[in-house]
Amino acid sequence: MMKRIFLFWLFLSLSGIVVAQNKASLKFNTSGEFKIIQLTDTHVNTSKGENLLIFEHLKKIISIEKPDLVVITGDIVTENNPQKGFMMFDKAFQEAGVPWVMVFGNHDSENNLSRKDLADFLQSRPGCLNIDKEETDGNSNFVLTVSGKDGKSAALLYFMDSNDYSTLKPRVDGWGWFTHKQVDWYRATSKAYTAANGGAPYPAVAFFHIPFPEYELAMKNEKAIVFGEKREPVCAPEINTGMFAAMLESGDVMGTFAGHDHYNDYIVTYYDIALAYGRASKLRNQSNPELGGRVIVLKEGKRAFATWIRDMHGKKEQSCTYPESFTVKKY
Repeated sequence: MMKRIFLFWLFLSLSGIVVAQNKASLKFNTSGEFKIIQLTDTHVNTSKGENLLIFEHLKKIISIEKPDLVVITGDIVTENNPQKGFMMFDKAFQEAGVPWVMVFGNHDSENNLSRKDLADFLQSRPGCLNIDKEETDGNSNFVLTVSGKDGKSAALLYFMDSNDYSTLKPRVDGWGWFTHKQVDWYRATSKAYTAANGGAPYPAVAFFHIPFPEYELAMKNEKAIVFGEKREPVCAPEINTGMFAAMLESGDVMGTFAGHDHYNDYIVTYYDIALAYGRASKLRNQSNPELGGRVIVLKEGKRAFATWIRDMHGKKEQSCTYPESFTVKKY
């Protein structure tokens, strides 16, 4: 109850009870491109003064790339009262004039706000496009459409809550996984969009925090074409409930973009779906790799995208295109 009261006070004092209306609509530009910057794992803590310098680096990356959307894939503000930190992100994106979205990481429900409270808070921000309809397990599982030149939907962006920790401890340890209810939600949502498009799946990408087990399986293929580096074990859940298989069968998702593992920043394909990490944006003592963000550029009317890493110094790394850069058969 106290959490609800605090949130209400926060809405009054900081946003004037701003209800998220007239949210930005997403559309391909006149060149037929739609650019996304993925940020992940910033671990900002305003009370301890941790990682606050990242705002200058993120401002630089955004100014270079001029994205149409910023997606933050979890573990962004890690302190007991995260609202101040999120307001700093909100202010930065407002000043840059770019809408933003967040999916939750495992640390995002360890604070004084529940996932539901945080979902309510985020979608109250005018520039944040989060939607939490509570249609399935977790919070803020939703889809945004990107319109083409004719004003009709031309691509889909899936945002999913990969949950936090195992719900089967002590028998099963480790990280959380997509529930069967979430897999069913994805299948039904994908099927509905495909039916609305005359039976042809829309080109789609998906964002979440904790990587699939398939992120590890893909790297075990000696013939795999990889851009970026695997610097630590893939911290995937012990249980595989089949979200990757659902995407493979549904035929819309071209690539998935996760966070969670701070030192992995690779992209690889597995049965022709690209599995990618963002570049962790947390400041650290070592420079391998430098903090940064992943850029994804969708192409209107094509099942294709370009992607690269833009680091804190403005350097462009690991540029590749899907599917062209991954055309050698690997199975």
